Order: sequence, then C-alpha cells, then structure tokens
Amino acid sequence: MPAQRWQSGIHEFFQSVGETDEELLNSFMASIFSRFQNKEDASSDPQADDKNEGQKFPDVLPILPLRGVVVYPNTAVPLTVGQPRSIRLVDDVVGGDKLVGLVAALDPEKETPGPNELYQIGTIATVHRLLRAPDGTVRLLVQGMARFRLGEFVGEEPYLKAHVHLVPETEEANIETDALARNARDQFQQITQMIPSFPDELVNSITSLEDPLQTAYTIANFQRIDLKDAQQILELDSVYEKLKKLIGLLVREAEVLQIGQKIQNEARGEIEKVQRDYFLREQMKAIQRELGEKDEQSEETEEFRKKIEDAKMPEEALKQAKRELDRLSRLPTAAAEYGVIRTYLDWLVTLPWSKSTEDNLDIAHARAILNKDHYGLEDVKDRILEFLAVRKLRLDRKDEKKEESTDAIRREREGVILCFVGPPGVGKTSLGQSIARAMERKFIRASLGGVRDEAEIRGHRRTYIGAMPGRILQSLRRVDSRNPVFMLDEVDKLTNDFHGDPASALLEVLDPEQNAEFRDNYLEVSYDLSQVFFITTANTLETIPRALRDRMEIIFLSGYTENEKKAIARGYLIPRQIRENSLREDEITFTDEALQMLIRQYTRESGVRNLERKIGAVCRKVGTKIAEGINEKFEITPKLVEEYLDHPIFLGPEELNKRTSIPGVVPGLAWTSFGGEVLFIETTAMPGGRGFQVTGSVGNVMQESARAALSYVRSRAVSLKIPHEFFDKYDVHMHIPSGSQPKDGPSAGVTMATSLVSLITGRKARPQVGMTGEITLRGQVLAIGGVKEKVLAAHRNGLTTVILPKYNEPDIDDVPDEIRNTMKFIFAETVDDVINAALEKAKAEKKQTQKSSGKKSKPKKAKKNVKGKSTARRR
Repeated sequence: MPAQRWQSGIHEFFQSVGETDEELLNSFMASIFSRFQNKEDASSDPQADDKNEGQKFPDVLPILPLRGVVVYPNTAVPLTVGQPRSIRLVDDVVGGDKLVGLVAALDPEKETPGPNELYQIGTIATVHRLLRAPDGTVRLLVQGMARFRLGEFVGEEPYLKAHVHLVPETEEANIETDALARNARDQFQQITQMIPSFPDELVNSITSLEDPLQTAYTIANFQRIDLKDAQQILELDSVYEKLKKLIGLLVREAEVLQIGQKIQNEARGEIEKVQRDYFLREQMKAIQRELGEKDEQSEETEEFRKKIEDAKMPEEALKQAKRELDRLSRLPTAAAEYGVIRTYLDWLVTLPWSKSTEDNLDIAHARAILNKDHYGLEDVKDRILEFLAVRKLRLDRKDEKKEESTDAIRREREGVILCFVGPPGVGKTSLGQSIARAMERKFIRASLGGVRDEAEIRGHRRTYIGAMPGRILQSLRRVDSRNPVFMLDEVDKLTNDFHGDPASALLEVLDPEQNAEFRDNYLEVSYDLSQVFFITTANTLETIPRALRDRMEIIFLSGYTENEKKAIARGYLIPRQIRENSLREDEITFTDEALQMLIRQYTRESGVRNLERKIGAVCRKVGTKIAEGINEKFEITPKLVEEYLDHPIFLGPEELNKRTSIPGVVPGLAWTSFGGEVLFIETTAMPGGRGFQVTGSVGNVMQESARAALSYVRSRAVSLKIPHEFFDKYDVHMHIPSGSQPKDGPSAGVTMATSLVSLITGRKARPQVGMTGEITLRGQVLAIGGVKEKVLAAHRNGLTTVILPKYNEPDIDDVPDEIRNTMKFIFAETVDDVINAALEKAKAEKKQTQKSSGKKSKPKKAKKNVKGKSTARRR
C-alpha cells in the first residue's frame, strides 16, 4: 500500500512520543528548522547562499506514492510503509543517497497507484530515521527538501522511477506577505491553544518563525487539511497565494474547534453536575447514617411499604406493589422512571381495596326514605326494595347449611345492574341518591355524555405520558369506598371514534359475571367491582348498544300525572324554591287552581323540571316585591300566575278542537326521548295528476307508513265510498307540523290513513280523540310501544279518547288508575275500526239514521258535553 502518516494528526503523533523517545523528538524538531538556521548562518557567511543554491539533486529519483498526505519542503513528516515494493524502495534509498521523490496519489484508496494516478507536483525528501515494527511495517521520518514536477517515468519495477524537474517557489519580499505570515502564525497559535496535547516547545518555535515560506509550509504540515487543499498549497508558486489559502483554512478550522469545544464543555458540565449531585447525595446519606437518620428516598420507600401493608390488597395486587417498590428503592430520585413508579404506587395504595360501608338493609327504613324523597314511582320503589330484601336474606342466612352448587360456570352474583330510562325531569338521578341514603352507602355520580375514548373507562397504559386510571377507579378513590352506589348518567349519549368504543369497555364494568375481575389498563391488576351498586340512566334505549343493554335490567320511568305533579309541587318543589329564594313559608302560598294552570298551560312535560322553574320564577317575583317593602302575604292564584308569567304557552283543548274541526286533520300520539306528545297529521288535496308527497322532516319509516296508508285507502275506495277519479284528478300532500324537528317511527300509520279518509270523504275527526298504531297493507293494526307515555301525553293535552291496537290492551294496566278511570280506550284490530271510531259519520248517514230511529239525542248530548268540557261521555 502507499505510504501514509503514522497517526491521523500531528498532535496525536506528539502525544504518542513519550519521554523515552526524546532523541526522536529533538531530531524531528531540529530537522524542521534546518532551513531557518541556514538562513541565519547565511547572514554571517555570504558564501552559504552560493553553497545552498548550488546543491544538486539527481535527475532520476525513485517515486514513493503517498496515501492522503502531502509532504512540504523544509518539513519533517513521519510515514508508515507496508507494501513490499515500497519497503524495497526504502531499503534501497537508505542504502544509497537517502533521497526519494514523494508524490500524493489521486485516489487514497488505490493500493498500487500507477504513473497516471499521481499528482504532478511532489517533494524531494531525505530519509532521516527508520524503524521496523513487529507487524512487518516500516516507520520512517523524512524531511522535505525541494519541490519538483514529475517528468517521464523510466521504470515501474520493482518500484516507480521518474525524471524530476525542480520547481522553486516565488517569494515576494513585501509588507503584505509579512502581514499574512504573521496572521497565519496567530491563527495557528489560537488553534494549538484548543489542542492540549500539542507540545508548547513546537508552538513557540513556529510562532517565532519570520520566513513567510517556512511559516506556510510548517503550519500546513502540522494542520489537519484535506488532501486537495494540501496539494493546492504545494502547487501554488507564489508564497503570497500560499499564505492566503492557508489562512482561509485556519480560520475555518478555528471555528470548528471552537464549536466542538463549546459542545464538549456543555457535555462536561452536565456530567460534572450529575457527578457532583451523586457525591453530595452519597455524603448526605453517610451523614444521615451517622446521625441515625434516614434519607428522603428511604423514608418514602418505608412509607410506601407501610401503606401497602395497611391497604390489605389481594394477592395479585400485593405482588405487583412489592415488585414496583423494589424497583423504586433501587432507582435514583433523579431518574425519569422514578416519578412514574411513585405515581403508580400512590394509586395502588390509595384505592379502597378493603374499605367499605356497612349496609342498612332495614326494608321499612328504606321504604320510608324512598317515600319521603319521591312521590309515586311505585314500580321503581318495589324493585329497589326487592333488591335490598334479597341482599338481606343472603346475609341473614349465610350461616345456614346449604348444598353446594353444581353450577361450575356461573358464580353467585351480588345483584343486577339497574338502568333507569325515562324523559328528563322524572327523578332518575335523585332516585340513585335516595337508594344510597336508604342503604347508608356513599353515593358517587359520573356523567358519560359525550365520552368517546375507551381510556376514559379503562384508563391509559403506563407507557403514555400523563397516564392515569379510568373514571371508574378515579371515582372509587375519590369516594374512598369499595361498595358505593355508583350512578352512571347519560349512558345513552356515549360516542366513539378512532380512540375506541367506550360502550364496549362498559361491558366489563356492568356485567355481574365479569366485574369481579375488572382490569384497568393503568393498574394492570384486577379490581373487584362486584360490591359496587351500579345504576345507569338514559333518556332512550335506541342509542344504547344491544350488547350493553343486555347487561342491565331496564326500569322505565314514564312521567307523572297531573295529580302527581301537584303532590310533588306541594311536597318538594314549592318548599325548595321558597328556601332557595330566601322566602318564609308564610309569605307565599299556591292555590290548587294556580298549580293546575302552571301544569296545563305553562309546563306540558313528562317530568317536573320546567314546573319547578316556573314556581321559582313566581317566587322571585314575590321576593322582589317583598324586597321593595311590600310586606304582605301572597296567595298565588291563576290571575297572579298570568300576571307574573305573561300569557300561557299552551292553550288547552280549545286549540285541539279548533285544529281538528277541518277534514284532513287528525291528532296522533308519538313517543320521544322526552316523553309522549301529540302529533297532528294534516292532509290536503289540489288539482293535479296522482301525485303524493310527505313533508315535515320525517324519516324513512314514516315515509313508508304514509305510502302504505295511501295504498290501503286506494285499495278500499269502494267500501269507503271514495270516487275512483279522485286520485286521477288530485295531488295529495301530507304534512306533519313542527317541520324543523326530525320525526320517525311506524306508529303513525293509522293516523295517516285516517287523515286521508277524513280529507277525501269530508268527515271530520271526533273531538278530543287521539290514536296510535302501525298498519299493514291489508289493513291490520299492529302493536306499538310506549303506550304509557302516549296515554300520559294524551291526558296532558286534554284528549279524552285514545284508540290503541288490540294487541296493546294489556299495556293499559301500566297507566295510573286516575287516568285510566277518566279516559276512554278503544282497541282496534283493523283500520276500518279506527276510521269508524275516529271520524264523524257522513251527513247522509246521519239523516238516514235519524229517520230510522227516533231516539238519537243522546250522542248529540255527549258531543255537546264534550265541547263544554263535560266528563259525562267519558264515564
């Protein structure tokens, strides 16, 4: 291989030269400044110049290729030779005149460069020192003498030989050249100050040079320079240009060293700080041991150890806690993982693994609490009392000898998950609070509305930054009890996105078969949720996933009757609003007529939330008058209600009778998540050509029901006495008012068919009659849901007769007695039954009936009584 330097840089070379090789270092430095000394000698001996200028070199010299290094005249360079032909060249040179031509190879990776693979300018050098290494390589110290240009090669074996032509440098003797030389020496001195291994003697010798050419070559020899830049300095003829090129390289090298030194100092500072903190911490530990004290980390470890013992965790959690505590004790407090483990242990020891409250299972006590807090809702109260009774029997009879269960799959469960479904304001959340009071358990509530991330339920993995457990364990930690009454509100308003499905995560929480081993992603150990009394609330079941709905026992809260609202207002709402508005009990009273007016004409709802708001508004009006100095007792009458709350919002049965006095308008009953309501179906006809359209923001199901109703009416045109040409001459338009509110469902089918028949035959709907039911194309009336809610809505709106499918007759038992006894129910099997019961008879039929029978005044009297708000016909 071509000759190369011993080391990558000259400062490494001097670092490798120890005290045992001072002779090599002295000879090396003496050879460097030989030309400088010759110039000094020349000043005292004029004949020296002639002698130097007359020095002759052979015309033909052996050529030694160099790898990645350039040797300059008047400089000494250590080289390593390992290729056999190069070693033979060195041996022949040392045995002769010791002169050799040194030329850099164009490609440093080339093992045996040929004549055309060398630079044209090189340096004649003499071999000063030769050392043979144990690995077979030869190390030699050469000194550059003069520049030359390669001529014709005279041989390539056993090594390269070529004619050489001397190329002397052009030395400018002017102030600019001297200034550049001084600048180069200053730059070099600045660089050597950033290299601690550079010998001070060599630095002082170089900075004391005055000859510009000697300065350029010496600094370039000791400076780390790329091969192309180093060769360019050698090839430049002008000393002035050599110095300019060299200064540019020195400035760049100085900047690189400064940046590297800055980075090194910063890194050293960080290391020193860590080491300093470590030593100080160890000294502190030693001092604390001498004083008999414990360091902060040891105290924290012992504190966690005590908390782990006091927490009474199950075996799996105990093993995990001890494992993490051992890791914590071995970590330094400055470690990033220390805080993560500490937070995890804090969660483990603060969860209520064994803390619980003792249940009060006195059924009489629970019944008294529920009756005190809530009026009505007997079905719901009975189900809660049943739950308490079963739990009481289990505890009372646990010591009795029982046969072991043969069911190896299903374990003994603590209870079921209750789901209260009903419109807003019917007392779903307050029922949960009453249950907690009755059982003397702690109560906690979490709203799930809008939750879309599975981690909200299961927690985050500990690998995430800021990870923490889910809402379930967070709430249990906050309430500090393993058996609270836990209410999950708005379970029907869960959403999902790419973070996962929280409803699926709730399957494990709300499944009595699984929640005894609930695993939170953060905790990573099982936690027993079987002792928690979970209660969920929802406004509708449609948006709850079927799998989640299957885990829960559904209890419907349909709404309150008028009498129940009055009782709730007197027992709960009025006293609460008097208290919240800082009034005295004797300063304001409500008459029954006033409450009835608030319920009927201002708050037509299933619950009592808006009723409480209206009562509060009246109380604030009274409070304002008392604050103004009007000290008197206020008895709220319908007149004062209208004065304080402006005109009524709902007009009552008069509005309903007015709207249904036109053929084609029929009231139907609908179910919504806010309870039942009355829905008017309006149909009109206009000249056209068999067109039919439905408007009113209706869904696909209602669109299909409308078309099924139209098809049925057209198929029964003969029996209904409808002219066939009607559908050829007229367009039919069906509309459901409140068009901005989306509506859908199959139970409007009978109302749509009745509306079409009413329009075409001109028969008006009977006063105060509502209907609901799904129809088929063959005219059958199918069962529907939400009967109780729809009947309550009919009662609120002043309807006295409700037409229901025959199959829904058993559902009337769910309707409160006070409503069932004051309303008339007609059960229809076919659409013809609905039409006959809902529409008045045609005029021709009326006249014919009156002629055939002389006693037909009773129906007329009933109709008159209905208009006069009489209840005779209903009875």
